[in-house]
Amino acid sequence: MAKLTWLFDVLKDAGLKVAEVPGWQSRGGEVGLTVGVICHHTAGPTNGNMPSLNTLINGRPGLPGPLAQLGLGRDGTYFVIAAGKCNHAGKGLWQGVATGNTSFIGIEAENTGKPGDQPWPEVQMDAYRRGVAAILTRIGRGAQFCAGHKEYALPEGRKPDPSFDMPAFRLSVAAIMSGVAPPPILIPAAEPALTAGAPAGRPTLRRGATGELVKLIQTKVGVSPDGNFGPKTEAALRVFQRAQGLVPDGIVGPRTWASLDAALAVGLGK
Repeated sequence: MAKLTWLFDVLKDAGLKVAEVPGWQSRGGEVGLTVGVICHHTAGPTNGNMPSLNTLINGRPGLPGPLAQLGLGRDGTYFVIAAGKCNHAGKGLWQGVATGNTSFIGIEAENTGKPGDQPWPEVQMDAYRRGVAAILTRIGRGAQFCAGHKEYALPEGRKPDPSFDMPAFRLSVAAIMSGVAPPPILIPAAEPALTAGAPAGRPTLRRGATGELVKLIQTKVGVSPDGNFGPKTEAALRVFQRAQGLVPDGIVGPRTWASLDAALAVGLGK
C-alpha cells in the first residue's frame, strides 16, 4: 500500500517545527501518484494552537477521518496526522487532476476564517509557505501545483478556504523553491559558548531525546522524570512555553533553557 511516510523527514529537514501524531504512518487509505498540495483552514475554535487536531484525526459527523495529512498550528508547528489518503478535497479540479483525496496532500491550518482571525500569524504563514515548498520540491512539482481548497472545489464557490490570497502565496512558495527567499532562522543546535573558544552549552532537545537533561526538563514541567522526551513531555513543555511568552514549539533551545533555569531557581528559592 502506497504511503507518504517521508512527510515528517521532509518537513523536519526544511527546518520546520514538526510533531508526530501517534500512529500517523499507518493512518489513512492508499494514495496514488502525489501531484500537489491543497491548502485549507480548519474553521475551528478561536483559541488554542491546534484545537482542531482531534477532528482532523477522527473526522466529524458525515465525514470520517483522517481529514488531512498535516495540521498546521498557529505557532507554525506541523502535526503529521496521516501518511495515507485523507478526506480533505471532495469534488474538484486543479491542473487537470480531479482525484483530490488520492493525488494531493491536504494541509489544514488552524484558523477560523473569520475577520477577527486576520491577519494570520506570520510564524504560521512562513511555516505554511516553507512546508508547501518542501513538499513540492520532494515530489518534483512547481508552485502551480499548490491550490487553495476554494480554487480546487467544484462547483465554483463551494469552499472559501483558505482565507488568504492564493496567487500571492504561490509566488512566495516559488521564491522559496528557487532560493530567492531568505532561509528560515533555525534554532541553534546548542546554547552559545559562555566565552570565546569555550565549548557550546547544553544541546537543543526535542521529542525522541533521552537522558539526565530530559529528566531535568520533565521535573520542571510536571511530568514523571523517566528521561524519555515523549509526547507527554512535549505537550507539558508547550504549556510552559506559552506561560513564559515563548513560541510553544515543544523544543528546548537556548531561550527555553534560560526560562527553565529561571523557573527552577524560583522553585528552589534562589
